[in-house]
Amino acid sequence: MIVKQIKLSSQAKDRLGRLKGKTGIKNWNILCRWALCYSLREGTIPTDVAINSDSNVEMSWFTFAGEYSDIYDALMIAWCQEMKLPTDDATLAKYFKLHLERGIAYLSGTNFIKELDDLILLATKES
Repeated sequence: MIVKQIKLSSQAKDRLGRLKGKTGIKNWNILCRWALCYSLREGTIPTDVAINSDSNVEMSWFTFAGEYSDIYDALMIAWCQEMKLPTDDATLAKYFKLHLERGIAYLSGTNFIKELDDLILLATKES
């Protein structure tokens, strides 16, 4: 478990709200999973900025990851190793949050996603 609780910024909450409307995905955690994976796929280190966790969107790690928590742990560890970063708890938590926020911004910032099918096309597009 990388973090016990995940609390999003107000900006991320607003962006996820727009994505929910476009895709029809009703659960925050599902969209957050997409966002994390999309950011990890970038293969770059997210900008180290302070995240203001000021929204009322909060979920536990188990709500976020569900039955796939071991996979999300492994993805973050593998990413840190690839980037030559430590894999201690603090580093994993920091970059998890940065990836989550960046992924939400990326997904909502693209005009490509207008419906659920666009999200699926984005996931299956080759790098």
